[in-house]
Amino acid sequence: MQTSEMTAKIAGGKGFIAALDQSGGSTPKALAGYGIEAAAWADEAGMYGLIHDMRSRIIGSPAFTGDKVIGAILFERTMDGQVGGKPTPQALIEKGVVPFLKIDKGLEEEADGVQMMKPMPGLDALLARAKQLGVFGTKERSVINLANKDGIAAIVSQQFVVGDQVAAHGLVPMLEPEINIKSAERAAADLILRDELLAALDDDVNGPKFMLKLSIPAVAGTFDALVDHPRVLRVVALSGGFSRADACVELAKNRGMIASFSRALLSDLRHQMSDAEFDSSLGEAIDEIYTASTQKSAVPA
Repeated sequence: MQTSEMTAKIAGGKGFIAALDQSGGSTPKALAGYGIEAAAWADEAGMYGLIHDMRSRIIGSPAFTGDKVIGAILFERTMDGQVGGKPTPQALIEKGVVPFLKIDKGLEEEADGVQMMKPMPGLDALLARAKQLGVFGTKERSVINLANKDGIAAIVSQQFVVGDQVAAHGLVPMLEPEINIKSAERAAADLILRDELLAALDDDVNGPKFMLKLSIPAVAGTFDALVDHPRVLRVVALSGGFSRADACVELAKNRGMIASFSRALLSDLRHQMSDAEFDSSLGEAIDEIYTASTQKSAVPA
């Protein structure tokens, strides 16, 4: 796929984006969910080798194709690794799946009800390498815990600064200001975030197109104006701790939003499965998430 083909697929393709970008502290938890306990590795290299094997098995599965999975978000080490003897981004592209790269380096401590992104030293070099490897876009995550307008405004400002830096390298930024779905102020935070994002998008009407990765809103339809905004290539949803069944029910209520699930996609996969069992389980998860992304349920007025 050329860049124009990838853009068209992400903008209008039917399907969802797989999040295969667990990193740092989330890797042991992901491996445990996959049936591999900490005793299985002796050092960080061993741990990352095991998670790469898991991701390679997913990407190599016949159930994982561009027919329903239109994109996949990679961890940096996964991008630099290989699947089936080919660089991971190329292996994805050959299956019709558009590659993205997680670029954030984790979160700062909470202030004003939010957790900003930590500094990203060497980001320009990383973006240049990603572009050379065929990566289409990036993803960067920060977290909103409270409906604090100052904190949310700071999150959005930081996301757009990084997004502009990404776009300058010819990549499409996927901004991820995640709202904690367990927050007692979730619905109010949704509204503040929506308005801050709209203001930032409108502030540069001729600016580059961005993608948005957002928590499923507490009230269905809250993000419709973002879905329709001319500077937004696509709005995708994270599962945020919902089970796959619950995430799919909630996602299906929201017009124009497609999934970008991680735990909700991988939750039933186990290292000990035969290839047939693994492919069947992955296929069932893909079908369920695809349906929620493409077939929307009626929401009472």
